[in-house]
Amino acid sequence: MNHLTKVLLTVLIVCMGVMPAMAQQPAAKGYAAVNGLKIYYETQGNGAPILLLHGAYMSIEGPFRELMNTLSRNRKVIILESQGHGRTADINRPITCENMADDAAALLKYLKIDSADVFGYSMGGGTALQLAIRHPKMVKKLIVASASFKHSGMQPELIQMMPGFKAEYLEGTPMKMVYDSLAPNPKNFPVLVEKLKQLDTNPQDWPASDISGIRSQTLLIFGDADAITPEHAVEMFRLLGGGKMGDMAPLPNKRLAILPGTSHMGVMMQPQRLVPTLETFLTQDNIPVGFM
Repeated sequence: MNHLTKVLLTVLIVCMGVMPAMAQQPAAKGYAAVNGLKIYYETQGNGAPILLLHGAYMSIEGPFRELMNTLSRNRKVIILESQGHGRTADINRPITCENMADDAAALLKYLKIDSADVFGYSMGGGTALQLAIRHPKMVKKLIVASASFKHSGMQPELIQMMPGFKAEYLEGTPMKMVYDSLAPNPKNFPVLVEKLKQLDTNPQDWPASDISGIRSQTLLIFGDADAITPEHAVEMFRLLGGGKMGDMAPLPNKRLAILPGTSHMGVMMQPQRLVPTLETFLTQDNIPVGFM
């Protein structure tokens, strides 16, 4: 295992450790039979619905449990565990953002929710983008954190590291222990690692026109030390229609937030920065006009 792999694993382990959840009303839990999967999901709270999509190797537990508890004070939160993650068993198909977007859309239909705001982080951010592309009527406000729409948007160090990543690197880590405690078939972990490695190493270069065609009011969130390059963040922001001068006209309905001193994993580990950014965007109905 090289030095870069060890560093990234250390950060991943910290991020994936089970965080204490705040006291909150109990969530409704269940499984939805959609697209050949039995997707585990939870709902919590009342109000405007928001769907949360977790990242690779993650589950509802940890940072997403805390985020659900916070947002459900004022909203109905829907959260699922994606194919092969958490309590959702794997099936014989690749793990792709397109497949997971279709799964998320099917879950919303199963729950009789016509449309929802959507927040996705990392792999979940790619899924959220595909949800907005493939099922645009189901997405109200779109929040994409630390995700790219093409392979070259990832940092070169990450691209270099991923082909050599092995399941054995995660043995004995809190993340693997959480997986073992939740997964219907814990022995399937090496298969999950290989599928996620394929997701990261097979270039997924979506057409720029797919991104520019997204009509949902959108917020992009990245760390300034993210696994996604800042150049790619700005490229995606401009494709969406953002980055224009807002002093002499209404601001575009696209937003870009760069969190200072924040890594890829750090985006989810700093609720004091993330939550106010989310809540301001979600509660802002009108686009303010600039100063002039």
